Amino acid sequence: MGEIRPVRVAVIGCGAISGIYFENMSKRFSILELAGCCDLNREQAKAVSEQYHIPVLTMEEILADESIEIVVNLTTPAAHYSVIRELLLHGKHVYTEKVLAVEREQAAELVALAEEKGVLLCAAPDTFLGAAGQTARFAVESGLIGEVTSCVAVLQRDAGLLAEKFPYTAKRGGGIGIDVGIYYATLLLGILGPVTAVSGMSKTHEPERTHFFTSKGQFGEPYTVEAETLLAATVQFRSGAVGSLHFNSASIRNEKPQVTLFGTQGILYLPDPNFFGGEVQVLAKGQSQPYVLPATHAYDGNDRGLGVAEMAWALRRGRTPRTHGEMAYHALELLTGAVESGETGMCYRMKSDFVLQPPLPRGYMGADYAMSEPEAALAL
Repeated sequence: MGEIRPVRVAVIGCGAISGIYFENMSKRFSILELAGCCDLNREQAKAVSEQYHIPVLTMEEILADESIEIVVNLTTPAAHYSVIRELLLHGKHVYTEKVLAVEREQAAELVALAEEKGVLLCAAPDTFLGAAGQTARFAVESGLIGEVTSCVAVLQRDAGLLAEKFPYTAKRGGGIGIDVGIYYATLLLGILGPVTAVSGMSKTHEPERTHFFTSKGQFGEPYTVEAETLLAATVQFRSGAVGSLHFNSASIRNEKPQVTLFGTQGILYLPDPNFFGGEVQVLAKGQSQPYVLPATHAYDGNDRGLGVAEMAWALRRGRTPRTHGEMAYHALELLTGAVESGETGMCYRMKSDFVLQPPLPRGYMGADYAMSEPEAALAL
């Protein structure tokens, strides 16, 4: 591929999800060079600094350092808008954990600001770039199941347990649809393309609750669940397919995720969209049992940070990243549109659009990430 200068990356937010990002970005992707870390909790940042031998930086230092091209935002959803906006205003390319912003209007502003400043804005989830998502897309685009006529995505969780461990999941933007359903929505968009309309309903089951256990010693204290715990919707894709979404966090803990694509020549069963790998199964027309489709793409482990690397390659190659902000905003509008539909009693007509970028090239399936072949696909 020739000599390519690595992209210097700083990370804001050194919480729970950051560990796998730092690990992968420092060891698996030659296109990335860690430039520093930042967190309001200096002790957390210091621990990361010592482990990965990078400096602890302030927000001001990140903004002032012209050598830092991409900033990875791993703060909680409520902080996304203000952090991303400040970075974009200072000309930084931004990759953020999902979602772009809690409020749809704020997310639209960020996408427009990135366009105005001529910088890249990308967002998780990047799991759809993994082996399972890309294998499923290959199966669909090769005509393996014929024309996709419908799809279904189902997820259940226990919001009570989550809110005790991760308080942000009880706040706006942390509900079952926006926080978790975004994986399912993005996977479907990454295979079937844009949505034109959505009709939905949502509710918050038992909004007033009491802490049963917590690491902060708040046993017995009341708290309010502001986020949706139930979200159901019917989705119309521009391709002609119709989809059904059913997300429920007023259920039991053991998840049974389901994503299924129904076609004129077969049915495609996908694994949990929260992960990069897993079995993709096909039930062919005339057959009684599905078979496992061999993986056509790499990245089937815990590969968070893959989207950052793909974005960095896009920056160096001068092309559109596959996790670009327009797609991320479309996914957010889809889910918030479903909520709005339930509130108004009317079908929500999508206002945004996006261009589905080409799939990752097929090729090397090995697990040795020190080799260049898997990353070579990201450069294309």
